Amino acid sequence: MSSLFVRTLREDPADAEVASHRLLVRAGYIRRAAPGIYTWLPLGLRVLGKIEAVVREEMAAAGAQEVHFPALLPREPYEATHRWTEYGPNLFRLQDRKKADYLLAPTHEEMFTLLVKDLYSSYKDLPVTLFQIQTKYRDEARPRAGLIRGREFVMKDAYSFDVDDAGLEAAYQAQRDAYERVFTRLGLEYVIVAATSGAMGGSRSEEFLSPSAIGEDTYVRSAGGYTANVEAVVTPVPAAVDASGVPAAHVEDTPDTPTIATLVAAANERHPRADGVAWTAADTLKNVVLALSHPDGTREVVVVGLPGDREVDLKRAEASFAPAEVEAAGDADFAKHPELVKGYIGPGVVGRTDTGREDAVRYLLDPRVVDGTCWITGANVSGKHVFDLVAGRDFVGDGTVETAEVRAGDPAPDGSGPLELARGIEIGHIFQLGRKYAEALGLKVLDQNGKQVTVTMGSYGIGVTRALAALAEAHHDDSGLAWPAHVAPAHVHVVATGKDAAVLAAADDVATRLSERGVEVLFDDRPKVSPGVKFADAELLGVPLVVVVGRGLADGVVEVRPRTGGESEQVTVADVVDTVAARVAQLLGS
Repeated sequence: MSSLFVRTLREDPADAEVASHRLLVRAGYIRRAAPGIYTWLPLGLRVLGKIEAVVREEMAAAGAQEVHFPALLPREPYEATHRWTEYGPNLFRLQDRKKADYLLAPTHEEMFTLLVKDLYSSYKDLPVTLFQIQTKYRDEARPRAGLIRGREFVMKDAYSFDVDDAGLEAAYQAQRDAYERVFTRLGLEYVIVAATSGAMGGSRSEEFLSPSAIGEDTYVRSAGGYTANVEAVVTPVPAAVDASGVPAAHVEDTPDTPTIATLVAAANERHPRADGVAWTAADTLKNVVLALSHPDGTREVVVVGLPGDREVDLKRAEASFAPAEVEAAGDADFAKHPELVKGYIGPGVVGRTDTGREDAVRYLLDPRVVDGTCWITGANVSGKHVFDLVAGRDFVGDGTVETAEVRAGDPAPDGSGPLELARGIEIGHIFQLGRKYAEALGLKVLDQNGKQVTVTMGSYGIGVTRALAALAEAHHDDSGLAWPAHVAPAHVHVVATGKDAAVLAAADDVATRLSERGVEVLFDDRPKVSPGVKFADAELLGVPLVVVVGRGLADGVVEVRPRTGGESEQVTVADVVDTVAARVAQLLGS
């Protein structure tokens, strides 16, 4: 450590929001270069390299072959698949000196497809699965949480190429199994959840999430085994309701009621139900105005009608309206649509089906708003609401859309019980892409009958740097990092304490003999650093085993202490190498 390029910090970096970010910077694993962009230091690269090694081994075991593409790519392939525009502002675009357009790749589907097209032409060449571990770039609007959401990151992306759908199923399962082995070997807890495909396209899609309270992904699970990212949860559609006894819709005065809470209070005070049951937010139809920014630069206003006891989840909305970006409509949007009366919007002035106007604002309904359901909703006049407005009888939407929040206790779509909510860090994502990219780029091969067929593809990504951050989130305490042995920058941290030359010499000897036994050693040989600082650094850096050579040397013993989860023990100098080597082998499972 006297010559290692590292500088530990006692104070947390000002911009660090989560433990992994805070500790990786303090321990000298990474340094911030710009928002969402980090420099890797020697200790960090050692951990990153070990994660990459596990990924490479399991990719090879699954039959995948490694290639490597440039990160700087031409525009044309992404234009052919429409992703030059569909990625919108998340894509880093640039021009060379000849004004030709390029991008910094967020993913490499197009390049893998073109490579196989260039070299393969027959069914005899397939199946094949190729992968790379490479730096990716996405212009995140709000990079946060250190390595968890960055603008530059390392990802393993693999792509399978098959003649038929049965081959794709087999390739998908092989990669899915490999992912389970990768995360198990890394010591990462994970759950597999159904997911949406987003800009990637394709049919089947699953995410691997590492459960964590700071995760950006919310997922659901039921006692019966259903799991899904909230963006992929499909609302069970209730049966239609018999509304034959509901009176005709009627408009009532409801002054000063722009919110659901004020509307419910006014309805109970001024217009109580005939059956004496109190009105609740669930009896109201909330109409939320959203602005969609499409990749081609156009902006569209839509209105979503949903039960008033639900909020719009913008992540679910973005999944439903992909590839458009979604936000709440602003004053400028309302100014362009004076028919939208804030706080009092209802059916009648929106909806192309109801109004019969193709230029009307689209009106989309939550799946729970089925025929026969009866609602209180805006009358499109300030201070007035409509009561007894029946879906299917008095209004219809232009379609349904999944935007409402998913709540604990909601029924699972497959009927397997109520849902629980949890949070996780996305560490892997696998897709059955099908023929989207092959069709766009003309990837065909001759089949057994000499007929040209379009190849079907799968895409499989692991966030390598994000997996490192997830490991740091899962394996730390108040004192610092606590790496699993398979990914730690070293297996043993030898600490020489005190100023006695004999102590330093004995510690050096222990470190040397451990290294000769194949044990990776980090040796704190700093001569003018106090024992307290050395111990604090050992806890911060997070190496699994610490060997302390100090005062006990006079009695012929040294201390062996695990970083976490065990008691320290006194071991004779003669036995310490055998003892520690055996402990390391046990930690590594070898």
